[in-house]
Order: sequence, then structure tokens, then C-alpha cells
Amino acid sequence: MGRCVRARHLPVRIATGAFILGSGLDKKAADEEAAQGLHGFAAATYPVVNKVDPVTFTRLVAAGEITLGTALLLPVVPTALAGAGLAAFSAGLLGLYLRTPGLRRPGSLRPTEEGIPMAKDVWLLGAGLGLVVDAVTDRRR
Repeated sequence: MGRCVRARHLPVRIATGAFILGSGLDKKAADEEAAQGLHGFAAATYPVVNKVDPVTFTRLVAAGEITLGTALLLPVVPTALAGAGLAAFSAGLLGLYLRTPGLRRPGSLRPTEEGIPMAKDVWLLGAGLGLVVDAVTDRRR
């Protein structure tokens, strides 16, 4: 495996990397209507997004997802770095979930039916943090 990736990291890296890479490739091929939908959803939660054109924003998100997915899949990228990227990416997704009205039940972290697709991304945060913790605490010499 080399110095950067332990065999135990591979299942998580492959599953999350393939999922995120696929998502990025789909966004790269998005038409203008899809770009406007993604932009509108993100801008409602993160107003700074309004400063970026919807198509440009979607291309940037696609590039970020393709980069992260590839980093997770490439064993030359250190696990701690790939895990940190995954944790940061998923934190942004969970921010959308927590801050977008209608995705959570009133006074609760539990999702509504509309919120389930976003709430399920908590597994990405757990996977990213797990990779980081394992890499940092690995006592190999």
C-alpha cells in the first residue's frame, strides 16, 4: 500500500471518493437550469454565493468535488489530508442542512422528509473524521 494509505482506509476512501467524484462529474455536465437550482439552494443558506454567477458556481463546485473525489481515490494522497478534505466538504453540506428552513423538524435536528437527502450526508463527516483520527493516532514507526 505504501506509506500514505493503510488497507483499512481503502473501503471508506473508495466509497466516499467514488460517490463524490460521480457527483462532481454530474455537476460538470449540468445545464443552466440545474446550475441555477444549485446556486439558488446554496445562496439561500450562504448569501456570499450570490456574488458568483450560477454557471460559474456550479463549475467551481464540480471542480471541488472532482478534486476531492480523486484525492480520496488516489493512494498517494495522505489519509489525514484526504480525510480533512472530506470532513470540511461534509461540514459545508451539513451547514446547508442545519440552516435551510424546512429540512428539520421544528426544535429538532431530526430531518423532515425533504431534509433526509441532506441529513444523510452526516455519514461523510463521520468518515472524514474517522480517517483523520486514524491517521493522526496511527502509531506505526
